[in-house]
Amino acid sequence: MQNRKVWITLIGLIALLLFLSYFIESYNPKVYPHYVSDSPSPTGVKAIYTYLNDEHKVKRWSHSPNLLTNQDANQVLIMVEPYFTPEQEEVNGYLDFIESGNKIILFKSNPRGMFDIKTLPVKTDSFNEEAITIKNKEGKEFDAFFQAANRIIPSEKEMVLLEDDVGVIATSRKIGEGKLITTISPEWMLNGNLSNYDHIPLVLSLIEHKDVSVYYFDEYVHGAKNASTVTTLYPAWFLVFLLQGGMIVILWVWYKGKRFGPVIVPREETVRFSDESIQALSAWYLRGRYYHESINIQAEYVKQLLQEKWGIPFQRDWSDLSNKLIQRWTGKNEREIKRYLDDLTNILKTEKLSKQDYLLWSNKLDELRKEVEKG
Repeated sequence: MQNRKVWITLIGLIALLLFLSYFIESYNPKVYPHYVSDSPSPTGVKAIYTYLNDEHKVKRWSHSPNLLTNQDANQVLIMVEPYFTPEQEEVNGYLDFIESGNKIILFKSNPRGMFDIKTLPVKTDSFNEEAITIKNKEGKEFDAFFQAANRIIPSEKEMVLLEDDVGVIATSRKIGEGKLITTISPEWMLNGNLSNYDHIPLVLSLIEHKDVSVYYFDEYVHGAKNASTVTTLYPAWFLVFLLQGGMIVILWVWYKGKRFGPVIVPREETVRFSDESIQALSAWYLRGRYYHESINIQAEYVKQLLQEKWGIPFQRDWSDLSNKLIQRWTGKNEREIKRYLDDLTNILKTEKLSKQDYLLWSNKLDELRKEVEKG
């Protein structure tokens, strides 16, 4: 009956915990990835998506770039801070889309490696919280928050759209019948930054164009499952070579008899002579006040060490060891050694030994033991 009550109480507590966890979790705000177009958080870009949707036809694109339609012109694909660099096959899909008379606008903090874009690092104050002055191609100035540590190196085919005192921030390049616009300022697009300074006119100057048929926000580049994997980064023959090489190494190590893991000490060596057993034995002597027996055992152990290390016969009395100890015991003089041996002989003969004398001579015997073990 008692066990039944315990089980009922335990099940009730678990159920209450699960209910509270669900209740608390249901009120937590939804966590969105950064730079996605359906995110209302400060790190999303839903604000600019909603703005464009009020005036134009806007869609989200979550498929491979190879499926982008090339039949219609004046389409605009907006890529905001891709999570990965597309593979060459995917890049070809984007290029086909541009060459058919469409535009891609790439917002990426460092677009180096994409679409043959080149950048260079620059010296800037990454902790600067103040706005900087940015000029467009007509020389008009804007204030914006900008902390990028690199700038675009424009080619001869690229036209500079935005720049500051340090270098180029945005460029435009004609590819086939379309254009590629690149900027290193994705933070302007964020919900939490869009309305600050002159970010809105700067962003609109890059993305708003006449006669646009549809805007696409590229969410394909925000899918982790679409990123390159090991099997796509390296050719199949190289992966097979690595696998076979690993198997050969394992077989070779096995053939050589190499072992892995710790060396297992036989149990009897650790149980019979472990520190725990010695401590238990000494505690038993102390609790039983067997000081006389304990000090004699310690003395016999030291005398056995004297025989092993210094060649002094075990049968000799302590009082007969003065000459040998004077020659070998470097820490004491002749007078101290003789007094030590006389006092030790008397202590060993005393049957009713006090605890203070026991502790004192345990330490003194330990001192001699350490001297003998030094050799």
